[in-house]
Amino acid sequence: MAGGWAMLPILIASAVALAIILERYWSLRHDAVLPPKLGADVRQWARSAQLDPAHIEVLRANSPLGELLAAALVVRDKPRAIVKERMEDTGRFVVHQMERYLNTLGTIALIAPLLGLLGTVIGLIDMFLVVSNGNMGDPGKMAGGIGQALICTATGLCVAIPAYVFHRLLRGRVTGLVLEMEQQASSLLDELMHVEKSPVLAKPAVR
Repeated sequence: MAGGWAMLPILIASAVALAIILERYWSLRHDAVLPPKLGADVRQWARSAQLDPAHIEVLRANSPLGELLAAALVVRDKPRAIVKERMEDTGRFVVHQMERYLNTLGTIALIAPLLGLLGTVIGLIDMFLVVSNGNMGDPGKMAGGIGQALICTATGLCVAIPAYVFHRLLRGRVTGLVLEMEQQASSLLDELMHVEKSPVLAKPAVR
């Protein structure tokens, strides 16, 4: 506590940042978001018409990619524009879930240096109060204020720099995963339109 009371919110922010980083790295694992071969399996199910409500619900709960593909399968008999719109709506929700807590991490990266600066100002104020009370000959008291200022500044930066770096890394990871999900979604959309137009699976005309 040599840095003064301003150290408390900095330490709390560091604990929250660490928890977010660990949780997001675990949740944004590539295989957890984009299970291997899931896109190919779903396209095969669409070709073979092996799609029932229970099957789709299992797919929806499987992963973020599964949730996106399941949204398309639910309205697979609709026109392409409607299927695409449903996928876009679901995609926005899935991306929001993938970016959960990242705004908090970015906020910590922003406010940690400010908290350090606050501690610095408080330390300097204490030092000037010592001087104003005629204690210029007491280097120990003056050094205490300077030390408090430097400790808060250093701690705030030590929290802010890793938080900012991991915030950028996790944002980049989400962007990369979203691009891969879009590719899988486009492939399924093309497959559904192909199946719909297939003469073997085409619906009989109503007279």
